[in-house]
Amino acid sequence: MEGLEKPSFDHKDRRDIYEHVERNGAMRPDDVRTALGMKARPFGHHMAILKRDNILEERDSKLRIAYEAGAEEEYETDDVSFTIRQAREEDLTGLVGAIRQAIGSGEYVRAETVADVVDNEGVLLRHNEIESRIFFVATVDSEVVGWVHLRHVDLAKLTHTAQLTVGVLEGYRGHGIGSHLLERGLEWATKQGFEKIENALPATNEKAIEFLDERGWEVEAVREDHYKMDGTYVDEVMMAVQL
Repeated sequence: MEGLEKPSFDHKDRRDIYEHVERNGAMRPDDVRTALGMKARPFGHHMAILKRDNILEERDSKLRIAYEAGAEEEYETDDVSFTIRQAREEDLTGLVGAIRQAIGSGEYVRAETVADVVDNEGVLLRHNEIESRIFFVATVDSEVVGWVHLRHVDLAKLTHTAQLTVGVLEGYRGHGIGSHLLERGLEWATKQGFEKIENALPATNEKAIEFLDERGWEVEAVREDHYKMDGTYVDEVMMAVQL
């Protein structure tokens, strides 16, 4: 399954298997088969077709959505070594924790919403008829210290756009991690054929706005008094970059 192209199925059982994994996250094959009440032989046949067509993959003994997201990338600075890779379902707790810690000041409302949705659903990746989402993470000694998240809403008039959030734990800022995460996310979005990536931030988040501005993002609009934080009205700055 390449990019955000929705998978098609010529057999109901294959659709049921895919939708169960997409809805529940990474699962052991036997658990999927049991949940769907399928016999071992036909289930094995359908799984072979889904893997052949790159719709599902099996890694670490679990079935997962097969996103084409590239290899792990390793970086090293004078002070820190980190890896950037596609997030896995096993990263969910660490990723949500990193987002919440990074936005502890409450100045990144969209990222806070992302954390709430993922935590509530208990699933990182989405690829269905309503939306698709993917995360890349930066890890240090296997611990998540940063993320970039892209979300695409499956509407005909918005096929060319996606939403993005990016952030790094405060203790790991200043090492280029955020820049590499942003670059990885935009590279992936370009390969999927997106033309425009957008983000929205409270005007009080001056560092994040400056971070994007320095990397070619432009302010498209400002919604006055869009947020109310601690009793104070705050503008929303809507930014975008053309790919």
